[in-house]
Formats: sequence, structure tokens, C-alpha cells
Amino acid sequence: MLSYLKKLRIITSVIFLFFTSILFLDITGILTKSLSNSVLFFQFIPSLLEFIDTTTIAAIGFLIIIAATLFSGRVYCSTICPLGMLQDIVIYLRRIGKKKKGRGRFNFQPSFNWVRYSILAITIITLLFGNLFTLYVLDPFSNFGRILTHIIKPIIIGANNLISYLLETFNNYSVSPSTFNDINIFTIIFSFTVLFIVILFSVKSGRFFCNSLCPVGSFLGLISKFSLFKIVVNKETCTGCGVCETVCKSECIDSKAEYIDFTRCVSCFNCFDVCPTHGLKYEFQPTKNIVPKKIETENYERRSFLLSLVSYSLMLTGISYAQEKIIEVYKKNKIPVIRPNAITPPGSVGIEHLTDNCTACHLCLSACPTHVLQPSFLEYGFLGMMQPLMNNKLGFCDYNCTICSEVCPTNAIKVIDSDEKKIIQIGKAKFIKNNCIVYTQGTDCGACSEHCPTKAVEMVPIENNLRAPEVKEEICIGCGACEFACPTIPYKAIYVESNVEHLVAELPKEEKIEEKVDYSDDFPF
Repeated sequence: MLSYLKKLRIITSVIFLFFTSILFLDITGILTKSLSNSVLFFQFIPSLLEFIDTTTIAAIGFLIIIAATLFSGRVYCSTICPLGMLQDIVIYLRRIGKKKKGRGRFNFQPSFNWVRYSILAITIITLLFGNLFTLYVLDPFSNFGRILTHIIKPIIIGANNLISYLLETFNNYSVSPSTFNDINIFTIIFSFTVLFIVILFSVKSGRFFCNSLCPVGSFLGLISKFSLFKIVVNKETCTGCGVCETVCKSECIDSKAEYIDFTRCVSCFNCFDVCPTHGLKYEFQPTKNIVPKKIETENYERRSFLLSLVSYSLMLTGISYAQEKIIEVYKKNKIPVIRPNAITPPGSVGIEHLTDNCTACHLCLSACPTHVLQPSFLEYGFLGMMQPLMNNKLGFCDYNCTICSEVCPTNAIKVIDSDEKKIIQIGKAKFIKNNCIVYTQGTDCGACSEHCPTKAVEMVPIENNLRAPEVKEEICIGCGACEFACPTIPYKAIYVESNVEHLVAELPKEEKIEEKVDYSDDFPF
């Protein structure tokens, strides 16, 4: 009976991994919106932060996870957490690769409680002080999202575009090409570093990342001490063969001491599947504290490995911190655009609300159809790195689009409808006369006005039968279409200056609104 728990766990985990991956890898944008609410409900950190911000029943997924942990241990880590399942895949491949050599086994190792609980304490303290940096750097869901968005998704887009190109040679247009997000060196380096650490830990020590570095794993491990049902050794039938210990990916079973460290057990149920004598059982023991007979293991090699890996990670992180966005240099330079603050997407209320609630999972970046949302570097300060901002050089905020607000798992971007979005003023357009080609080259342009959805940018007559832009700030929503369309180089003649806290724009006069622009038709030129 207990051996079927592993099969049930695998089926459940595959379902969650598949649909969670679809959220980030859907290049069509169709499935992301429809799946986001149901899939994200049980993600621990996004659900927790959304509940703190909204206190609604729709955000109680983390409470259900806590209840499940109190009932039967850390089932979240083995069935719902996407980064945990990524580790399981690596562990499975490791076992296959080393099976013939007899080296694909695990052995019991003492826990690094001083590491895991120190990280958990730092995470909780910084969270209480309103900063999410430590949390989203280590949050498994956010790291999984960044890995898919910045490493896996570009590969899928490239393959899709190659197939589209090959089919077009045969006059088959069934596959549409997709556009790439901007390449952000810092975020790519960070994502690769996390992926490298996760794979290295998985190969070396199984679920060590979950049990020593992940704050969610450490928190649920504390709760699992009080679980109603625990996996324990059945001393009447156990022969001490140690097979269960060799397949324990958490390295928490000591067969010689007849001890299981249930705070590190991720409820994978591999032990039930291999035990030849039914020497393990699920037992109702809500208060019983099981201690080992004697643990003499002192694994200095493991500690040295941890310290050296942390040092290496810090070195990579230091290198990535030093990376800055390189501004491409053109032949003609004029007045640079200096933006005092980053622009945050509609629904985020403002910079403070976004940075206080965002875990930088990058689901909004992955879902954004115009790719205007990009990861920040130091625009929000050191502790706000990788959180989303709007880069109008690479895109613009579509007038009718609200998908980022609909997929955000933490309510950092609040859900808004299309009508509400059209009057949210995230910033105001500013015009730099001496950068505009109407004044510098004496030629007509008007690209900014043509693509402004509210007609906040109007072309007014000047000398020599020319017309130049004039901004009506009261009806401007800061979407960035004007900035994106402006052809001047290297600096724009019109740009959006952020509202630190979003305001409400006035409704434009109906007679001023032109027909809806088809942005898909060679926008802007």
C-alpha cells in the first residue's frame, strides 16, 4: 500500500511541473492567462505575499500547504515546488548515469542546521522590515521562473523561428515567428549561477539545496516536527539492510541508528518503494520526538564543499553586480535622457508597492506581449535587482493589455481591467525640443503623435509650415508608445518620466481619439 505513494507523488508532481512550466514557456500568450490563477494558488511564497497584501480567500494557498505539512510532512517540496522537481530530474539522471558503476547512491549526512536556520532567520527579519531581496533571491518558484524565462524560453523561441522559416520556404505559414526578449546580461548570469548551484548540489548531495539554503524548505521543515503522521523505522521488521538510506535524496535516513530526520524529509516516498521487508511505516505520532541512537558522522569534506561553493557563488555574483548596461554609442549625440526613477507597470501602484511585494519570478516578463517589461539592475537600488521595470527603448505598454496584472502571483501588480488601465498614469511624456528632428533637421516627423493612444501628444504648427509635438500631460498615461516610436538617435526627443506613485489621468476628449492603431503592422516604421 505504501509503495503506491511514490507513484501518486510522481503523477502529481509531473502535472504541477508541466502546467507551471507552461506559464513561463508559452510563446503564444494564450495559456498563460488562463492557467495563472489555478497553478499559482499553491505556490508558497507568491501565495503568502498576495495574502499579506490582500488578505483574501483567493490567496490562502500557503495556509493549505502549512496544513498539509502539519498532517503529513513536506509534501509541497516533492509535489508542487517546481525547483524541487527540477532537482529530482537531475537526481534521476545522476542515478541512471552512475548505476552501472554503483555510485548512484546516497548516504546519511548530518544536517547543517546553523546554515538553514540562519538563512531562514535573515529572510524573515528582512521580510518584516519590508524588503524581499533575500526572499526572492532564494525563493524556489522565482528562481525556477527566471531559469525558464532567460535560459529555456529563448531556446524554444529560436527553435520555433527556425521551424517557421523552414516551413515558409514551402509556402507553409502555419507556424508564426516569435520575438525575443532583450538580453539582460546580469539576469542571465544570475539565472545560470542558480541553475549551476542547483545541479551541482543535486548531483553531489541530492536535495541539499532544499534542506540548507531554501527558506521555504527550512520553514516547512520546522513545521514538519509537529506533523500528525511521520515516516519511522519499524523495528520489528527492519533488518538494517540500508537500502532505504541509499535512495533517500534528502540524506536523512540513518539505517544504522534507525533514525529518520523528518525535518529534512521531503516526502518523496522512495524509501517505501525499495524496502524489501516493510521496515518503514507511516505512523500517527503528533508529539513524539524521535532521536537517533547515536550519530558519529563528522563530514568535514561536505562542509568544505559547501564553503567553497558559497565562495565561488559570491565571486560570480560579484562579477554580475559589476555588469552595467552598456549604452550603444552613435555618431551624433545631443541631449541625454535622464530618468530619475524607473517606470513600473500599470497595476503596481508605484515603486514602493512593487518592490515591497515582487519576488522577481519574471512571469510578467515572460507573458508581456510587447516585451516592454524587463529585469532591473540597480534602478530600484541594490536590494531591488531583477524586479520588473518598463524599458520603452525595447517596447511599449499596449493600450488594451492587462496580462501582467492577471498573471502576477504576489499581487505586486494588482489585477486591473482594460477600462481601469486606460486612465492609470504611470508617468508623463516629456519633450526635448533640441533632440527632435523637426527642429534639428527641419523635417516633418510626427511618429510620437501617430502612435499615442490617447492623443496626449499633438502636433502643433511652427515656422516653415512644419509641425512639432506638444504634450498634454493631463491625459498622458505614460505607456511609452511615443518614446518607442521616436526615431531620433542616440537619445529620444520624447520620453516618459515615471510617477513614483501612479496617478489618474483625465479622459481624453472623444473627438480627439483616432481609430485604434494596428501595432502589429510594422510598428513603428
